[in-house]
Amino acid sequence: MLHAHLERSSARPLPVVIIGNGPSGICLSYLLSGNIPYVRRSSVHPNSILQRKLEEIPEVSILEQDTEYLSEGLEGRSSSPVALLFDALLRPDTDFGGIADSVLAWWHQPERAVPHLVLGKNLPGGAWHSIEGSMFTLSQGDWMGLPDLQFKDWLSKKKRGFRNNRATAGDIVQYYQYYVAKKGLKKNFLCGALVTSVKKLSMDVDSSYGHRDSRDSSTMWKPQAIPQDDNGSFFQIDGFVTTVNGTQPFSVYAENVVLATGTYDSPSWLGVKGEHLPFVHHTLSALEEAVKNKEVGMMSDPILIVGAGLTAADAILFAHHCNIPVIHVFRRRVNDPALIFNQLPKTMYPEYHKVHQMMKEQAIPCPGPYECYVSLPEYHIVSFTEDRKCIFCDKSGHQKIHNISMAFVLIGSNPNLSYLSNNGMDLAVDCEQPVSSKRNPIDIDPFTYESVHEKGLYAMGPLAGDNFVRFVQGGALAIASSLLKKVNQNPP
Repeated sequence: MLHAHLERSSARPLPVVIIGNGPSGICLSYLLSGNIPYVRRSSVHPNSILQRKLEEIPEVSILEQDTEYLSEGLEGRSSSPVALLFDALLRPDTDFGGIADSVLAWWHQPERAVPHLVLGKNLPGGAWHSIEGSMFTLSQGDWMGLPDLQFKDWLSKKKRGFRNNRATAGDIVQYYQYYVAKKGLKKNFLCGALVTSVKKLSMDVDSSYGHRDSRDSSTMWKPQAIPQDDNGSFFQIDGFVTTVNGTQPFSVYAENVVLATGTYDSPSWLGVKGEHLPFVHHTLSALEEAVKNKEVGMMSDPILIVGAGLTAADAILFAHHCNIPVIHVFRRRVNDPALIFNQLPKTMYPEYHKVHQMMKEQAIPCPGPYECYVSLPEYHIVSFTEDRKCIFCDKSGHQKIHNISMAFVLIGSNPNLSYLSNNGMDLAVDCEQPVSSKRNPIDIDPFTYESVHEKGLYAMGPLAGDNFVRFVQGGALAIASSLLKKVNQNPP
């Protein structure tokens, strides 16, 4: 079927291509596959105002209703009104400890499906594949589930449960792959696909535009002619796909493109001298690999961990478990309210509370109770040297030098939008700054998630500012609703 999708695109553009196969792309694929949400008969939502609105036209699917009207007045942990709406429908009153069932009933109506293709570098699950499997999620386990298949139900079949209401990354990845198979979505997924270019074409382009050399027999799926589209413009998506036969280029055409690639492709760098040296790394997986290869250990010089977020905390916990000495450097004060540890409930996140306690009690010059760990709050890195030394500087300008075995700079990550013109900056809220999920997301219509700068281009998930799985699903609802309206206006 994947071959059929690509062959169809060579004659006429696909209605939709989704770039990214994490929870955002999976959820949107489910909705576009003819799975339509309706308000379940006899259901009563705990929000009385929302309940009255849902009772007005219960026979009309949520995808066809006015989401702006339904979401008006809803409050929660997301700034997206549609994300709050969909979350409220899927998990009524969950932020207040409610256990009410979803008010949605899902009807499979294949005649309403929108043909689409989901491109992903890995197996379904996206960035979750890059997280060590034993790590626990920040969000509650129930919030990691996708529509019409509760995560806790899947987990119970595995005869496992939550720990402090949380799940492991390994379980999450397995669940997402199971979801794709169980819901019959595999035919829409092309895994091992790396997108290198997305560009918009008009009907007046030269007929040879974007074509590969016809002598390139390695091209696996190669359009033979510019496809025809009644709307006057379409997108060309180029890339490479890795199969058992090796890596081969592909081109596919689409009327609409959805960006769902997340923000974990490009780790942030400090920008200091020596950061390029081979003992300096920027991913947690590099630490796991170093331990596996016995490059670091109890008798080695300490490793350096830079950062004060949850990834840095995970690295500290992993090193502590392996008895590896750690020097921990971060810019903030330990009691800074903006520090993530000061925002997490201690009872639900005991391991992160433990790291925070270590950060407070083991700061130099005061000796502390934790062996093999040194905390350096309000310090920054000056440089790394080839003989594996690191130079630090405190807020007063005083410098320290430490021997280290390896360094792990874990200060966040940025989206890799190199497949877009100008790295996608032209699509951002501030077109002069790089795209950032927290500071400068892609500028979208809040009720359709379509780019305000480029019609036919959509963004969802962290690229649109939705950073939690429970809220990325609202983007899927908004986009599916918009695309269904377009398809109805322009029937094949």
